[in-house]
Amino acid sequence: MRNFIILLFLCLLTNFSFAQTQLEMNTEAGANYQKADKELNSTYTKILKEYKSDTTFIKNLKASQNIWIKFRDAEMKMKYPDREPGYYGSIQPVCWYNYLEGLTKKRTKELKIWLTGIEEGDSCSGSVKMK
Repeated sequence: MRNFIILLFLCLLTNFSFAQTQLEMNTEAGANYQKADKELNSTYTKILKEYKSDTTFIKNLKASQNIWIKFRDAEMKMKYPDREPGYYGSIQPVCWYNYLEGLTKKRTKELKIWLTGIEEGDSCSGSVKMK
């Protein structure tokens, strides 16, 4: 009887466990990156609108963003150089998207300072507006 109760408990426990297939994990990681990329693009667009009268800044922002995209792509190639299929294992798409998401979130955070501004009195604020 005791063994039956333990077996029943284990069966019930497995019914409530959360498990994902590799495809589901890949899809979720890809969706998380897409969300981060959407936020980056939204932040970039807002900066373009807010600083539209500062044409020199806008020109330099666009150049900076183009260079960042090249950096991001090079960073991904450095982290995951092209190898034969299966080299990094089945988890590689999740790892790829997680790293890409992290780079994208970091860039978004760096750009948001132009929207939130800097406290007045910061003599090194450069092109960032004051709060």
